[in-house]
Amino acid sequence: MEFHPKDLPISKTYDLKDERDALKAVEDMINLGFKAKKEGYRVLMPKEPRTAKRIGYTVTTSIATGLRRTNQDRDIKYWTYNHDDKHYALVLIHGEVLRELGL
Repeated sequence: MEFHPKDLPISKTYDLKDERDALKAVEDMINLGFKAKKEGYRVLMPKEPRTAKRIGYTVTTSIATGLRRTNQDRDIKYWTYNHDDKHYALVLIHGEVLRELGL
């Protein structure tokens, strides 16, 4: 079954401007959890390549570190795509939730 990450159920969207915002968003995602929710998270990043790469790297590595630190399952899947003219988007969802959705 083919799908686009924008079609995944999203519980919260974060509109980030820089790495500081990314760290705050990651902390919030870790506190809210991934596995208990049947939805994922969307991170919007400015369409400036250097900033987007830095935010994406900060989010993905900090999620893994934060989940390990809090003894949570780290089976997180993520996709990056062009969200609109001004943003890239990063969608993160737990692997088990993805399997439950049949994707």
